[in-house]
Amino acid sequence: MKKLLIGILIGAAAMLTGVATLMPKLMAKEIQSPMDYEETISHIQNNVTNAGWKVSALMRLDKTLAKEGKVVLPAASFKICHPDHAEAVLKDDDARFLAVMMPCSIAVYEKADGKTYVSTMNSALMGRMFGGTAAEVMAGPVAEETAEFVKFD
Repeated sequence: MKKLLIGILIGAAAMLTGVATLMPKLMAKEIQSPMDYEETISHIQNNVTNAGWKVSALMRLDKTLAKEGKVVLPAASFKICHPDHAEAVLKDDDARFLAVMMPCSIAVYEKADGKTYVSTMNSALMGRMFGGTAAEVMAGPVAEETAEFVKFD
């Protein structure tokens, strides 16, 4: 019995370690852009608006921090919204808590290697985790459409 309990504890610890290690990589997606920083921002902004989404904000995080005397590499965050998708979530009382993640975000930033990167939330995974309307909207059209915004074909 003691060996069984020890085995269960070791298995649980291994599982928790695995989840803690993998979760950050599962929750957000990062890709390298073939374009420079400003071109990447313009490319994504065009993709978003051409697909009928709205850019509710483009925050230049590095410039905001510079006003506070902080120096960081270029970084920007888009806040984007599709009225139909937002309406579907906000009309469902069981899904309204997702307003904390609205509007959707896309980040564009440079790293020390001099390359430009883009990150998005893994909305398909997030939607499936919540189920219901969240799964229908986030794991469906939101995931599919936002994936298109960060393509560089």
